[in-house]
Amino acid sequence: MTIALAGRVAVITGASRGIGLGVARGFARAGAKLHLIADDPAVEDRALELGATAAVADIRDRAAVGKALAPLSAIDILVNNAGLELMTPVTEAGGGAEEIFRRVVEINVVGTALVTRTALGRMGKGGAIVNTASIWGRVAEARFDAYVASKHAIIGLTKTWAKELGPTGIRVNAVCPGWVETEASMRSLRRMAEEAGRPERELLSEIVAGQALEGLMSPPDMADAYLFLASDLAANITGQSLGVDRGEVPW
Repeated sequence: MTIALAGRVAVITGASRGIGLGVARGFARAGAKLHLIADDPAVEDRALELGATAAVADIRDRAAVGKALAPLSAIDILVNNAGLELMTPVTEAGGGAEEIFRRVVEINVVGTALVTRTALGRMGKGGAIVNTASIWGRVAEARFDAYVASKHAIIGLTKTWAKELGPTGIRVNAVCPGWVETEASMRSLRRMAEEAGRPERELLSEIVAGQALEGLMSPPDMADAYLFLASDLAANITGQSLGVDRGEVPW
């Protein structure tokens, strides 16, 4: 089944790499008019490749978010994908640990809310918001308390916004990726292997073995779930969190 988004304006945050870029490429193939946002100058090159517009912005900064969205008079689809995944052991004390914890929560939760609040003034009936959560928004992983808490929060925001925005005709859903081969996930794998004193390859094999379907996903594998939730095919779906994890977590 082909999903067509021709004529629809889609904003995707965190689109310079990883899942965000994979989703952006999928939306471009579907014909959407893209506006990409990331706290990374590389987003401008990615936008050029996709025939899109772009803005470099820290989504924790209200003024920066406003400036990033200023060129748009209307938004049909908002993909809140920007996020930060870092290990934050609760046993680790000191100002540095606390600063990392705050940064993860501020980007993943506060930043997502700021972008959404700003974008809503440009969205109307038929609009769709798709948030990137995680399977760790349903389960947990030791030593990643800030990230896990933030992704539980994203699922909570998704449910709350769906209730609040339903009367306006705007749908809100989330995608919960499992293990996807991105810079962030491989960094986490490396830290987990170091903490456990095990080879990365061995740990990854164990993770993949816990899936119902074999293999490690790549960013392009994620695009279809976002396309579906953003499209009219999901017109009756809101407040839901869709697991895309090859059967790792029972939903």
